[in-house]
Order: sequence, then structure tokens, then C-alpha cells
Amino acid sequence: MADAPVNESAYQTDALIAEDIDAYLDQHQHKTMLRFITCGSVDDGKSTLIGRLLYDSKMIFEDQLAALETDSKKVGTQGQEIDFALLVDGLAAEREQGITIDVAYRFFNTEKRKFIVADCPGHEQYTRNMVTGASTADLAVILVDARKGVLVQTRRHSYLCHLIGIKNIVLAVNKMDLVDYDQSVFDKIVAEYGEFAKSIGINNFTAIPISGFKGDNITTAPSGNTIWYSGPSLVDHLETVEVLGSHDAQKPFRMPVQWVNRPNLDFRGFSGLIASGAIKPGDAVRVLPSGKTSTVKSIVTMDGDLDEAMAGQAITLTLQDEIDCSRGNVISAADAPPQTADQFETTIVWLNDDDLHVGRAYWLKLGTQTVSATVQQPKYEVDVNTMEHLAAKTLELNQIGVAEVLTDKPLVFEPYADSRTLGGFILVDKITNATVAAGMINFSLRRSQNIHWQPTDITRESHAALKNQSPRVLWFTGLSGSGKSTIANEVEKQLNLMNRHTFLLDGDNVRHGLNKDLGFTEADRIENIRRVGEVAKLMTDAGLIVLTAFISPFRAERQMVRDMLAEGEFIEIFVDTPLEVAEERDVKGLYKKARSGQLKNFTGIDSPYEAPENPDIVVNTVAMTPQEAAEYIIKTILPLKSRIQA
Repeated sequence: MADAPVNESAYQTDALIAEDIDAYLDQHQHKTMLRFITCGSVDDGKSTLIGRLLYDSKMIFEDQLAALETDSKKVGTQGQEIDFALLVDGLAAEREQGITIDVAYRFFNTEKRKFIVADCPGHEQYTRNMVTGASTADLAVILVDARKGVLVQTRRHSYLCHLIGIKNIVLAVNKMDLVDYDQSVFDKIVAEYGEFAKSIGINNFTAIPISGFKGDNITTAPSGNTIWYSGPSLVDHLETVEVLGSHDAQKPFRMPVQWVNRPNLDFRGFSGLIASGAIKPGDAVRVLPSGKTSTVKSIVTMDGDLDEAMAGQAITLTLQDEIDCSRGNVISAADAPPQTADQFETTIVWLNDDDLHVGRAYWLKLGTQTVSATVQQPKYEVDVNTMEHLAAKTLELNQIGVAEVLTDKPLVFEPYADSRTLGGFILVDKITNATVAAGMINFSLRRSQNIHWQPTDITRESHAALKNQSPRVLWFTGLSGSGKSTIANEVEKQLNLMNRHTFLLDGDNVRHGLNKDLGFTEADRIENIRRVGEVAKLMTDAGLIVLTAFISPFRAERQMVRDMLAEGEFIEIFVDTPLEVAEERDVKGLYKKARSGQLKNFTGIDSPYEAPENPDIVVNTVAMTPQEAAEYIIKTILPLKSRIQA
């Protein structure tokens, strides 16, 4: 069979296409990336501005343009002209209300740079969305309606951008077409904003008069309508402004360990994204928080080993020594390590509909580190409209406050002002896994540097062996009047007859001494259980079997105590008594007072009780006597052999 004819022109065409692709990739892959946000008050024209940038940078396809023209006629706000905001306001609710609700991310590029822009909502109730969008931005474009001037939301968003650490601020005075491009209007707004900006620590900003709708000073400047303006266009400024991250390479080396790479017995590497600095084979490094040191053996990537790696690169490091290092550790320059501490002053932005529970344990995630943390009562809340510091007992949705945070183990960190990676964190609810707050570490507390754990020679295992028993915490939980104290007392009596070393912590008794300063608010209840948990932990360290009889109404606090103890030491016993039965008993007359309004925050009446979802033991005092319940608990927690020996 004869060979098929060769199509030379096809080969030539393919080669030309390949060259074009290579040229395109070479041109665009080496561009720097700028992440920026647009923010301001409602209807300042943020979405219109981004739509104009996408339109002018030719980043929309023909079918998108056709759809935009159709939508502009149907639901647009610019008559028969193109409504550029529709390119960004994608949610139906946004189009209906004419406002931005969620953060909309868009990509576009010019000949000089690539961009990711986040269109942040302007309304105060969506502050948490705005903070989310600003958290990764290098620059903020704060829009002001030329007709309205500097508004409350202008101040609010400027403060938030400064708080998040955005150094590059652009004041875009928009809708200049609606004030006849009057220079005096622009100058007055710039002067007013400059005075405010200086008061909150913003010393430099770039002011540009624009019209997002008409296109003035967006891509070229000055426009024919603003010949009095001598500065750059918005795009020119975005293309040339220095990216904040470009300074990271000059900082000391930091790499949070994301993953221990162990594909076989002969290779052990530590993978992560370099947060700052540079690294080369032979450099001395320190692993924190352990403080162990070694030297870099090699820098491994998918494309082969590197002679040097810089901030922003994802790499795998191999070390000369077999030292302990795992996910959550930080590898740093040996002679310039970051700090470690377990107590901090922080600034917190509350993002959840439920208020901050002071003293409750949350997961704190910072980089690749995850620790258990509690937030103390805020020192103050910041009124971002007036910059006043207000007294606060908690933080509500969208509120910002300064509070101390305590962690259960040392955290490797740097102040947020020095490092977003090692200074910014989130708080996660342990029960729902919802992200409830974003935070910034200001500094560690001095006392955290002065207090160290003192090792002792007699261990908790020695204490337990001396008593010939395994320490446990029998945590009785249930409504007031359910029979917790009665059953716990009966269990202790039976354990005492079996020569077990026990101690009973009763809810009422500890409030006569240890917790006499606490009331019955939600925050006080949380602190009450935290203190009892710490005491119970000390008692288990002494080898005791601890019985506690507390309502302990919240699952999160019961889980907090479980997390304090060794695996298997916490036994949750749910005394399951219906509310109506507990109220009928009302031995102390508390339900009667609660029903009459004399007793506030009473569990089951005007304060919730969260029943255990998976308790270790359930007893029902309607079906059992206290003695029967105690015998059932003893049989469950102690094997038959132990009971016979006793």
C-alpha cells in the first residue's frame, strides 16, 4: 500500500501555532500577579468599574458580550447603554437589589501584568465577606461617589483594609461625569479622605478621578474631560505599583510544613510553600517549636532539584539529619527563627451569626498549625465608624475587637504586621466546623515567655500504679433535678467499698470556693466548666477516679474537658431525665423561680441544654432508682475481674 501523501502546509501551520502558543506562554507566565479588591459604599460603582476593566482588557468572549448587551436592556440600570456591573453581579439577589452581596473574583491581564480582582460588598451587614476578599489582596481600590463624598462605609472599609495589612490604597473618585468633571469636587474629597486616612495610620494613597461608566482615566490618562489631572490612569497604576510580596524574599527564611513526603524508605522530605526568604543547599535551618537544627541537603521539585528557592515557591526540603519534623512545624533560618508562645494579644473580626463564647475552646488554624484556643473577654470593641474603643463582653457578627487568646500548646508565629502567613489565623467551632472568626496576632504576652512547664520525676503513671487503678473522669451531665449528684454520690460509695481512690466534684459545692466569683451567664457557665475540667485533669494526674456532677449544658465544653484528658479517660454519663419530671421534683425550688422570672439563665427554661449526641453511658432515673443506676454504671466501667478482686 502506498504511503499517504504528506501535507507540508499542515505541518507548517501546526509549527506556527506551536510557536505562537510558546510565545504566548513565555509572555504571560513571567508576568507578575497583582491581587486587588474594590470596596466602598453601596452603589459607588464597584461592579461597574470591574466590568469596565474586563471589557477594556478584552477579557470577555463574544457570546458573553452578546448576553451582556441583552441583559443590559432587560435588567440594566443604564438605559440602552451597556451596564458593565452585570459582568460581576452574578447572584439573582444582587441584580434584583442592585447591590453586591458575595465576593466576586475575576481574572484579567494586560500586556504588563496579570490581575485577580475581588469585588467586595459595600453594605455593612456583609463586612465579613469584605474581610474575606481583602485577606489575600496586595492593593485596595476604595471608591467614592463624587456626588456623596467620604461616607461611613468609606471610612469603615479603609480601616478594615489597613487592619488587614493592605499597604497600597487607591482612592478612586468615581462618577465624575455626574459632577461635570469638577476639579474642586475631586480636590475637596481627596483632602477630606487624606485627613481621615492619616488618623488611622494610612500615610500614603493614590487618588484618581474616574468614571467607570464613561471610561475616563481607566486605561489612559488624562481623559479629555479631566485635563487638569496629571497622574496615572487606574490601569497604569495597577500595572506599575510594587507588589507587597516582592519584599518577602529579603526576609528571613520561613516555610510552614504542609506534608512529610515519604514515598519510600530512602526518601524523607518536608513539603510546603515558602512564606518568606530564600534557601539553598547547605543552609542551616531550625525546626520549630522543637528548636532542633540541621542543614539543607537538597531542594526537590517536580522539575528537578534547585540550587536556590525563593518566597512563593512550593518545594520539598531534605535535611542532613534525621530530626523530628511534621505537619504544622515551621522550618526557618537557624540564626533568625520566628517566635513561639501560647498567649497572645490579637485583633479579631467575628464572622459568625452566633456570638463569641468567651472561654469556649475553638480550633485555631494558623498556616499549617492547628491548636485548641480560648478567647478571653475582649479588652474592647472597635467602632469602625468612629474609631472609638468600646467596652465589650463578647463579639457579635461583623464586630471587631482586641482580645487575648490562649492556646493549649506553643504556636510558631510572627506579628501580623510582619507576616500574614505566620500572623493571621482563623477560629473554627469544634462542634459545627464553621469558621467563626478571622484574627491577627499583635504580639505575644510577656507572661507566656516567663512561664515554663516544670518536669517532675513522679509521673501520673506512678501515681496511678501506687493506687492500683486507672484514672478516669466520670462526667455526669443532665438537667437540674435529674439526679446527677445523687447517682454520682452512690457510685462513689460503691467505688469506695471496692478500695478505689476517688473524689467527687459537685456543681454546687465548687461554687462555694473555687468558682464563687462566677454567675450563671453563658460565659460564666463556660468558665465554670473549664476550671472544673482543669481540676479534674490535675486529679487524674494524681491517679484518682474523679466524679463530677454538673449540668454542663453545652456540648462544646464537655468536649473541651474530654480533649484535656488522655484517650479513654473521659466517660460521659448522661442522666436522661425529661424536663417535666425534673421540674416535678424541683427539690431546690429553682424551676418555680425560673418560671416566675425570678431566676434568669436557668437551663431548660430560658437557657438551652444540649443533650449528648453519643454519650458513653445513659441512665434514666424514671426507669431506674439511683442505686440501680449506680450499679449499672459500675458494671459498665469496671470489668468483672476487677469487681471480683475488689
